[in-house]
Amino acid sequence: MNTAQPIRFMIVDDHAMVRKGLITFLKNMPDLTLVGEACDGREAIEMCGEYQPDVILMDLVMPELGGVAATRAIHQHWPHVQVIALTSFQEKELVQDALQAGAIGYLLKNVSGEELAEAIRQAHSGKPTLAPEAVQALIQFPSETEKLAANLTRREHEVLALLVQGMSNPEIADRLVISRSTVKVHISSILSKLGVSSRAEAISVAIQNKLVR
Repeated sequence: MNTAQPIRFMIVDDHAMVRKGLITFLKNMPDLTLVGEACDGREAIEMCGEYQPDVILMDLVMPELGGVAATRAIHQHWPHVQVIALTSFQEKELVQDALQAGAIGYLLKNVSGEELAEAIRQAHSGKPTLAPEAVQALIQFPSETEKLAANLTRREHEVLALLVQGMSNPEIADRLVISRSTVKVHISSILSKLGVSSRAEAISVAIQNKLVR
């Protein structure tokens, strides 16, 4: 018998029909529980403080306060709350801005219900999920990135490879037989050397530049 608590998620979108559609996709998932709906970024921040969801599905282009600004505020105030950008747009600037703001995932609204549910589960576990279109849309990093990657230590290359595989910090620690705090140190060093600010960006750089096998 599974006694794990359901993952509590919130939907933020300025279109009521989109919110209804997402709820229809996810309502039959026994491990997911909807705790709130917001119609813009400002309301999302207020509701996040009240309900403390595990994961937020965040539209990016909204009136009042957009999803990027809301994601940044939520990431700063409640870093344990994972945000998945869920949008119709794949412009490189928007993808980059969302990831830099702290989003752990970036998906397009044509995603299937099963894929969306799995992305919520992955986000709750601390694992990024990026739509292929989002990876392609990311700003092309200069060739200097490869030179920076040459500065990665052997262990950092190993950690980066496991990040690309979607492993969480505890899973990386178990695989490499090192402490979780050591994993955090390695990841921090990787982000610094690659000139990025999030795990999702590091994964994108690694994929684009073929830094890992």
